[in-house]
Amino acid sequence: MKYDYLIVGAGLFGAVFAYEAMQRGKTCLVIDKRPHIGGNIYCEDIEDIHVHKYGAHIFHTSDKEIWNYINRFAEFNNYINSPVAVYKDELYNLPFNMNTFSRMWKIRTPEEAKAKIREQIEELHITEPKNLEEQALSLVGTDVYEKLIKGYTEKQWGRSCTDLPAFIIKRLPLRFTYDNNYFNDRYQGIPIGGYTPIIEKMLEGADVLMNTDYFAFRRENSDIAEKTVFTGMIDEYFGYSLGPLQYRSVRFETEVLDMENYQGNAVVNYTEREVPYTRIIEHKHFEFGKQPKTVISREYSSEWKVGMEPYYPVNDEKNGKLYEEYRKLAEKEKNVIFGGRLGQYKYYDMDKVILAALECVKREFDD
Repeated sequence: MKYDYLIVGAGLFGAVFAYEAMQRGKTCLVIDKRPHIGGNIYCEDIEDIHVHKYGAHIFHTSDKEIWNYINRFAEFNNYINSPVAVYKDELYNLPFNMNTFSRMWKIRTPEEAKAKIREQIEELHITEPKNLEEQALSLVGTDVYEKLIKGYTEKQWGRSCTDLPAFIIKRLPLRFTYDNNYFNDRYQGIPIGGYTPIIEKMLEGADVLMNTDYFAFRRENSDIAEKTVFTGMIDEYFGYSLGPLQYRSVRFETEVLDMENYQGNAVVNYTEREVPYTRIIEHKHFEFGKQPKTVISREYSSEWKVGMEPYYPVNDEKNGKLYEEYRKLAEKEKNVIFGGRLGQYKYYDMDKVILAALECVKREFDD
């Protein structure tokens, strides 16, 4: 059988494209090298808990059309992302807000907090930040930086803050209210039942092959579809011919604990450099679970090497230039559409993935 579209990757971008193409009467074959659909938003059922296998995914958006779109496929609960941070024996609310400042400096009013931050910034005399450390210090002062930013950022990136470019942190939100809601977006929540059923509904009517490597599949099925939608790594598609792009990877240690409640919150960040993991996720709290056991995942950030799972593009100047060269190669590929986080070498929140997929659909079918 010949299909209209071969879609490489059963994640959110590929699933949205497949759904929209099938709504227009097109035939789709979806392949993925993993043993399951859903990409990084896949949820695995363990002890009747929907475990976010590839890290915490909280849906949030200010785009009403995108919110209405995703709600076609699931009902969302009213989960509000309110992470906490642990530094040594101290516990702080995130994002940086009056609860954070009150705990840190034993103060109560916004004016006191602003004065404290302003005083610390002025003492540093940083006029033109040369690196991420100086940029962060010039935005939030010494205490917030040392306790809540420095160690966590160095673990995330695997390098010293003084070796990271200043532009990585354009701003750090300081909120002078007692509000622990991490996001400013109008709409927020977790799909009841997890994310996997959303992808299942989107892919109804498509042929789906798991455990299928695209490059091996292409060698044997070069004419299987009129067009290809590729959501894998753009540099891998071209055989790393210009050199590999850089990514950060994440390793997860997941365990079942014979207790009802381990940490009392879905997301707890560990901001000390000496603690090897960046955060612990307790999955049941995303859906207000009452199960007798709990499942936690420790996240360890690491440098990516060819063959590992890539998570975050390293969007610095050097990689930006290299991606631009790959993008020029991609433009010359006949009948191949590159999309998603890896295909476009860009970190996307879920709502932005959906928007990008729908814009791609519009260009493909409606323009």
